Amino acid sequence: MTGTLLVTGATGSLGRRVYEQATAGGWTVTGTWFANRARGGDVRLDIRDRPAIGALLRDTRPDVIIHTAAGRDRGDWASIADGAANVAVAAAGAGIRLVHMSSDAVFSGREIHYDETALPDPTYRYGAAKAAAETAVAAIHPDAVLVRTSTILGDGRGAHEVLTHDLASGRVQGALFTDEIRMPVHVDDLAAALLEVAAGSHCGVLNIAGPQPISRHELGLLVAARDGLDPATIPAARSRDLFPNRPLDVRLTSALAESMLRVRLRPAGEFMAGPATVAGDRPDPRR
Repeated sequence: MTGTLLVTGATGSLGRRVYEQATAGGWTVTGTWFANRARGGDVRLDIRDRPAIGALLRDTRPDVIIHTAAGRDRGDWASIADGAANVAVAAAGAGIRLVHMSSDAVFSGREIHYDETALPDPTYRYGAAKAAAETAVAAIHPDAVLVRTSTILGDGRGAHEVLTHDLASGRVQGALFTDEIRMPVHVDDLAAALLEVAAGSHCGVLNIAGPQPISRHELGLLVAARDGLDPATIPAARSRDLFPNRPLDVRLTSALAESMLRVRLRPAGEFMAGPATVAGDRPDPRR
């Protein structure tokens, strides 16, 4: 299936790849931007402005919305939580399919393994905002898809890739944690998966993450190896020593998505062994 697609946050790392793949795949795509206009940014939209969202939907008449926009920082509750609710209200009122991006940040890590039945138990502000967004979207638009994912990278623009380079160069101070375990996913694999979900009929929560648990520090070393950085310049620390409320080991189980989708969700050790993909690259979903 292809049709008319609206991608919110289309100038962000994930939104841009969704926009590019959708366009290449035959969708008629409109992408929104807010702070910085770049490729994928067709229309400026503030998701905190509910009437503006409604007006945009009346103008573009999308069949599906993929909501990747959030806030300018991880503490922006008005964009992360309230903005998601605004998008859901407009989509539900217009009868438009909605794919909403969420995060493994909604979990504390106490259970380690989380499938689609797991209930959020966030321990910090960003996770609480993402959990509030999930609750609002599910209540407002029961047919929406709530996609939970993990660390997104692979094209050189992911937050973890940028942070690794900044730490290695000394531009920022800090460390990558050896005791925070996540399930990284390549941005292109996730984008392809979202387009499959957009064209499908699944409703409710769906985990889409990579299959390999890995620490943030180990992931940083993979970035260093790929990009020719000195691994000795990647500082390590334990999260529990510095931020006792942060989730440690959070592993999303993506068995349901893997059974539904054609795209193969590659492990970090595999996709980080090659060069960073560049804009316009599109993965073969069957690989």
